[in-house]
Amino acid sequence: MKQTFKKEERLHSKKRIGRLFSEGEGFFIYPFKVVYKIIPEASDYPVQLLISVSKQKFKHAVKRNRVKRLIREAYRKNKSVVYEQVEGDKSTLLVGLIYVADTIMDYRQIEKKIILILQRLKNRDEQINR
Repeated sequence: MKQTFKKEERLHSKKRIGRLFSEGEGFFIYPFKVVYKIIPEASDYPVQLLISVSKQKFKHAVKRNRVKRLIREAYRKNKSVVYEQVEGDKSTLLVGLIYVADTIMDYRQIEKKIILILQRLKNRDEQINR
């Protein structure tokens, strides 16, 4: 599997984002609040990701963008964990990652948390498909 993160993998449809936050389930792994929803519509990419960093926590766009870059990179390198589970299904997994910490964590910490999140999403998907 290629370790890329294309625009089609990003969640940018207003309808899907609305569905994710109105109907989705969630959990919390510091520093992320995770919201996810499985929708029955198939797409080229079985997982679509939304990354959000609060303007109230980071006033400067430079810092917000840095956090988003770190999150995207950690996800890009480790997305195969959840892709293996979801690929082949006729559904799409929508995931929203909301960064809630007040400080910028270093890359290694963010990557560990992203791996935990992806493993939990994989386990939840296994339970749903049984």
